[in-house]
Amino acid sequence: MENVLRFNTISENNAFNKNETLHPLVSVVDLSKADPRRGSRMYFGFYTVFLKEVKCGDLTYGRNTYDYQEGTLVFLAPGQFAGVTNSELYQPKGYALVFHEDLIHGTALGKHMREYSFFTYETREALHLSDRERQIVLDCFEKIKYELEHSIDKHGRKLIASNIELFLNYCQRFYDRQFITREVAHKGILGRFDELLNNYFKSEQTQTIGLPSVAWCAKELNLSANYFGDLVKKETGRSAQELIHAKIIDLAKERIFDLSKTVSQLSYELGFKHPAHFTRLFKQKVGVTPNEFRSSN
Repeated sequence: MENVLRFNTISENNAFNKNETLHPLVSVVDLSKADPRRGSRMYFGFYTVFLKEVKCGDLTYGRNTYDYQEGTLVFLAPGQFAGVTNSELYQPKGYALVFHEDLIHGTALGKHMREYSFFTYETREALHLSDRERQIVLDCFEKIKYELEHSIDKHGRKLIASNIELFLNYCQRFYDRQFITREVAHKGILGRFDELLNNYFKSEQTQTIGLPSVAWCAKELNLSANYFGDLVKKETGRSAQELIHAKIIDLAKERIFDLSKTVSQLSYELGFKHPAHFTRLFKQKVGVTPNEFRSSN
């Protein structure tokens, strides 16, 4: 049976890494204080952000491998697994920001925490920092650490949450930059996405699976749904769902003039379970029903 290290509380994680617990719900962990260790799989019951400063084997997220290097940020939402596939003894280096959901309940950050979709990114989706960006991250960590070391008062929780929010907002900016600087690789993904849809609608899969979902497309492209959706939005200005619908409408316009098939038959061929759903989408995108479009042309 696989051995998994489980950290349900901030204090458990701090103890494992030889760091003092200054607050039960949040910590900036100095990984260099930890004992040398071998690779293992870990479970985290709280938000975790690693700033890795040493390449210590392949970093895994779930069962997949992260694309990371020194100076990389890795984000984990509560309940996720991560680890290092390395049997050799190594000394951890870098930092980790860990905070429990209870810390941000009722704060401005808590109200829109779900907007930080990078906490659910998966393989090959870590945030690669420039030297200047890395310094900004360290400055944010230092501000949070300052508040943790400050004597407890009525402002502490709000200031800690605000500084975490500031850090996450910077991360959103850095990810936007990464989408641009990795544009060549991302355009390759967009090309594969288009090819994936073309092959899908040429196959018999529409009859068995139905309409392709964003999650299905992301999985076929070996990406998380959120990363894939964010990438498509940044590159095209349209959502992945909108592009799927556009492909469906283009195909429908091509096939609708085959008068040997009814509109209902066409809708089933495209993967719709109910013809009414196809008619509704077609009219929403084109302005007329499929039958009206067929008659007018």
